[in-house]
Amino acid sequence: MQQQNSVLKAYGISAIFFNVIGVFLTFFFASPAATASEILKIVAFGDSLTAGYGLPQSAAFPVQLEKALQKAGFHIRVENAGVSGDTSTGGLQRLDWALANGADLVLLELGANDALRGISPQITRQNLDTIIAKLKQKNIPILLTGMQAPPNMGADYKDEFDRIFPDLAAKYNLAFYPFFLDGVAAIPSLNQDDAIHPNREGVAIIVQKMLPYLADLLKTN
Repeated sequence: MQQQNSVLKAYGISAIFFNVIGVFLTFFFASPAATASEILKIVAFGDSLTAGYGLPQSAAFPVQLEKALQKAGFHIRVENAGVSGDTSTGGLQRLDWALANGADLVLLELGANDALRGISPQITRQNLDTIIAKLKQKNIPILLTGMQAPPNMGADYKDEFDRIFPDLAAKYNLAFYPFFLDGVAAIPSLNQDDAIHPNREGVAIIVQKMLPYLADLLKTN
């Protein structure tokens, strides 16, 4: 040991210097891996409103949402797990497949096609309840987005359907965005020619309105 210290002193080097270098190298080489591990994945699980029906991929909801979250300072990747035409029944059937590669958070958007097809609200409620329960079992945080039935389905149907989403949010204590199409539905300039699916500008409004809800959820999980 005395001989080693003599060698170090002869070169004007102290053991502290080597310790500092060691810490620096450890941090330098570990940093990329640490940064990569901090990237969280949101799975946007829904129907055509999520998938981006009628839009170029760059304008789809998951892409616009990812960019907005990154601009807000979150290290996020948003995976598009939307399937056009999907009902709550179809969503339940493909849930395990959609989550095969894991998820740090699920944005759940289903039910629009159930209402358009006049599917019994009891079936929609049960399917969404089962999907949420499965996600809860996996300890995956959820942002549930609400949907509203169109008026032409009748007052009784609309009342029963619209209550599904706040009821489930309360039952499972979920983060809840009351209406996915808030500020966009029935506004021609924000929708495509079918008057159902948002255009690029409509999606941008949805993203901006939903962003605070997701930001709060990400900060608390």
